[in-house]
Amino acid sequence: MKKRLAYGLLGLSIFAAGCSSAGTEAESGTAPKTEDGKTVVTFWHAMGGQAQEALNETVADYNASQDEVQVNAEFQGTYEESLPKFHSVAGTDQAPTVIQVQEIGSMSMINSGNIEPIQKFIDEEEYDMSILEENISNYYKIDGQFYSMPFNSSTPVMYYNKDAFKAAGLDPEAPPKTYEEVEAAAKAITESNPEMKGFALQAYGWLYEELLANQGGLLMDNDNGRSDTPTEVAFNNEKGKSTFEWVKRMIDAGTFANYGTNGDNMVSGFLAGDTAMFLQSSASSRDVIDNAPFEVGVAFIPHPEAEERQGVVIGGASLWMSSGKSEEEQQAAWDFMKYVQTPEAQAKWHVGTGYFAINPAAYDEQIVKDAHEKMPQLKTAIEQLQATKPSPATQGALMDMIPEERKIMETALETVYNGGDVDEAFNTAVEQVNAAIEQANAARGN
Repeated sequence: MKKRLAYGLLGLSIFAAGCSSAGTEAESGTAPKTEDGKTVVTFWHAMGGQAQEALNETVADYNASQDEVQVNAEFQGTYEESLPKFHSVAGTDQAPTVIQVQEIGSMSMINSGNIEPIQKFIDEEEYDMSILEENISNYYKIDGQFYSMPFNSSTPVMYYNKDAFKAAGLDPEAPPKTYEEVEAAAKAITESNPEMKGFALQAYGWLYEELLANQGGLLMDNDNGRSDTPTEVAFNNEKGKSTFEWVKRMIDAGTFANYGTNGDNMVSGFLAGDTAMFLQSSASSRDVIDNAPFEVGVAFIPHPEAEERQGVVIGGASLWMSSGKSEEEQQAAWDFMKYVQTPEAQAKWHVGTGYFAINPAAYDEQIVKDAHEKMPQLKTAIEQLQATKPSPATQGALMDMIPEERKIMETALETVYNGGDVDEAFNTAVEQVNAAIEQANAARGN
């Protein structure tokens, strides 16, 4: 017989009698059951490709680890697609037990009123959240409590072509650390190989926010929305404009590769040798390294030389629990949430995807040690995260209109990429984000 819920669901009563078909509720307040009496947890997620394979393996491992809960993982499209789906069914029987939501969807979930904060379960059993990586859990601790369980987390890193560095007379073991050093390396690379651009930056609001935070810059006032609801932007300064000016200098120098908002094309361009450096999520590490026909280097993201490096904001997603479910179903979901934080589960997740191990004890697992020996580039993102200085800037901004802010910043960056004026594009973005903040506050009656 399989071990019974070694992760803390001992004592959960099972009502096998009177159940309907698998995954359906027999009556209001009764947990859905499989035909053999297991409590069903429906888990909506947004993982595709290699990450989906790793997630399916995590779920299968959990289901095999005990005999009282059956987690059914269901892909719901991208983060942008799955969150509206949840809101459309939240509060009904069609809502999933657990949903994976991108970090910037946190306030949208809290404001929905359709989630059960996991702090309830943490308090009930005095679960120790300090076992998790501090710079990850800091993001998800809001107003002194946890509403969701951190799960897949990543930060951006800089990928670079070591062969191109060697060909340009650059030290492949000493990647550039500052904006200015990136510019110099990009120039040397393009001069040595006119068919290759030195650097690419996807027009992506998340990357802009990360480069801002690395300078200690805030995206919004009121401590990035951590002390109170934001009322206006906080990036209307040189720190906020520096990334626009940096890109413009490389465009003028002919060393910048413009892929617009298309991250897939940017990665393909890197793998094809069209560009030598780019920024992207650390979760892309396995795909990039495994598929490159040259040696790939991974480095910290850069910062202006006039500013001290502060670190990165956590990206990725967390696991949220629906309200309105029976206590039995919620306890089953909580048990699964705890399982995915175990060192064993996180070790396999990290190695299989490139995402961080939420529980740093996972890095002591042999499977991780072997992977890091074979692929030392995976350690760079971990070192960058652990060297991050905690502050409102590196905690990241909180507000439900951040997805709109990201689109505005992407449009502004693309405008500059396509020859637009830096000051005009930047000032327009400031005005538009301020208007979005004002509109969001008005809609909530703030």
